[in-house]
Amino acid sequence: MSKKTKGITVNKKARFEYNFIDQYEVGIVLSGAEVKSLRAGNANLNDAYCYFRKGELWVRSLYIKEYNMASDYEQDSRRERKLLMKKAELRRLEKKVKEKGYTLIPYRIYFSDRGMIKLEIALAQGKKIYDKRQSIKDKDMRRDMDRMKKAAY
Repeated sequence: MSKKTKGITVNKKARFEYNFIDQYEVGIVLSGAEVKSLRAGNANLNDAYCYFRKGELWVRSLYIKEYNMASDYEQDSRRERKLLMKKAELRRLEKKVKEKGYTLIPYRIYFSDRGMIKLEIALAQGKKIYDKRQSIKDKDMRRDMDRMKKAAY
């Protein structure tokens, strides 16, 4: 993440639930009112997931709050949104998802250097229960080490 990017929202739970194999920056098709709502920071990625349909990549259950200053235009806040990627990358990703049992997780929404809204998706593999226990153990150890360092000063 460069210094110029401004994050809108992050799916913190995704790092705990999945092992990230690779991450991709994709564009997202939005309406004007949705862009305004995202600029206000009204989005949630917790239940969102990506899937392929007819060779195109879509995201479902991405929550973008309805912009209250918009005119009569009513839109579903959890509608399907098309993701924009190069065709070669799409084919490669679709092949990995179908063959190896990986999944695509929307991880972060942010503004790029040029002011465009981007979605960071991760090619991920689900963690087993013992992996989650190890993640919790590592996090606790780091927290304890930080406490000891703080107490030493």
